Amino acid sequence: MVDEGRTAKRITLKDVARAADVSLASASYAINGTGSLGREVRAHILRVAADLGYRQNLSARAVRTGRTGTLGLILPDFANPFFTALAQAVMRRARASGHYVIIADTEGDIGLEQQAIASLIERGADGLVWFPVQDLDAQTVTPGLPTVVMDRKATGLSLVLADYFGGGQQAAAHLLAGGHRKVGLVSGPMSLSSMTERCEGFRAGLSDHAECVFHVETAFSDDLEPAVGEAIDRRDVTAIFAGTDQIALAIVRRAARSGLRVPEDLSVIGFGDAPWVGTSAPALTTVEMPIEDMANEAVDRLLQRDTGTPARVVFDTTLIVRESTRTLP
Repeated sequence: MVDEGRTAKRITLKDVARAADVSLASASYAINGTGSLGREVRAHILRVAADLGYRQNLSARAVRTGRTGTLGLILPDFANPFFTALAQAVMRRARASGHYVIIADTEGDIGLEQQAIASLIERGADGLVWFPVQDLDAQTVTPGLPTVVMDRKATGLSLVLADYFGGGQQAAAHLLAGGHRKVGLVSGPMSLSSMTERCEGFRAGLSDHAECVFHVETAFSDDLEPAVGEAIDRRDVTAIFAGTDQIALAIVRRAARSGLRVPEDLSVIGFGDAPWVGTSAPALTTVEMPIEDMANEAVDRLLQRDTGTPARVVFDTTLIVRESTRTLP
């Protein structure tokens, strides 16, 4: 009895090049996501490779190139749907270039974060997309591992950020245009520069045109600090700006328990625009962070090995108006 699985000829890169009628170098560029190839040529080669059933010998490639074709992604809380959307965006971009992503959820623990970095280094990851638990005020040690940091401040590493200050200003402008003159602010931890900047932008946007009656800090969680509920129960604001969408939706739920309707009695605006907030009830008005674009930039920067000179790339935010805010009569 012949075991066809054992005797079948392994499809090689030369087979792919021959079938696609291209040079061996072009086939290698397409498979490895490197080199200078036109988009249609690259897509043609990848289609031929898929039709032939070509599979890379990753061990051999690692020995030959020093690269394993894997990227690391470290996130602080995978239970938060925002990070689920970010992870999907990173994986899509990496997969398009023939790379796989190893995801580590640190659950907000700095110790687990350092363990994850060490593990990725041991496994020979080609690079790291890192959404740290906190800002990094000193150069972080990631020996031999190109790293791009998202959403946090860091020294000596490339950063991919959104215009948080401008986003806060957009939220304020929207509420002012709706006639709101007494508003509240519920932020995430102010120890993070990205949170501080969006709150500062919000206050700057209000200027002297409206009063920020309260500012309460809470964790990135569906469960709000008691002080948030107490502030809502005072009913002395017509709108609240939340530092994240997760916090904003928690405010909507807490307002309902207090007998307040959103937006009839209280307008609520968030920050982030994860995919699920457009289907909440009511659909959430928010400031969009371009998650897909930010993820693409982070992955592309790693794949191009453009991390020698730290860069700071800042993406614009966009106000998305939905059902959770209204114009006062």
